[in-house]
Amino acid sequence: MAVIDDSRPIFIQIAELIESEIVAGTMAEESQVPSTNEFAAYYRINPATAAKGVNLLVESGILYKKRGIGMFVATGAREKLMADRRSAFQHQYVQPLAREARKLGINAEQLALMVHESLSAAATEGSVL
Repeated sequence: MAVIDDSRPIFIQIAELIESEIVAGTMAEESQVPSTNEFAAYYRINPATAAKGVNLLVESGILYKKRGIGMFVATGAREKLMADRRSAFQHQYVQPLAREARKLGINAEQLALMVHESLSAAATEGSVL
């Protein structure tokens, strides 16, 4: 499990941790996620804080409750998270990249070549894409 930092709300970090595990395939759809008490014990946080993070994912349809059993990853959760992350990626990285490329006189073809070369270099360095 990842390390919790003090720079952001802990419950958000718990939700993001679960999301990352789902995206990575570590937590498969329909699999049970750790309980809020397990998160609380592992990270030495209040169980209510852990529950708040888990409940964010329940509200967004990523997790669902089985009464008396626990929380489970919803069917379609990975694809939903991937779509959300792709959209965020475009807004956070691609749009600023495109604006800067335009300022520098880099056309779409040149930019695509640069991106392709960077992806190839990252793959040969053993980076996860």
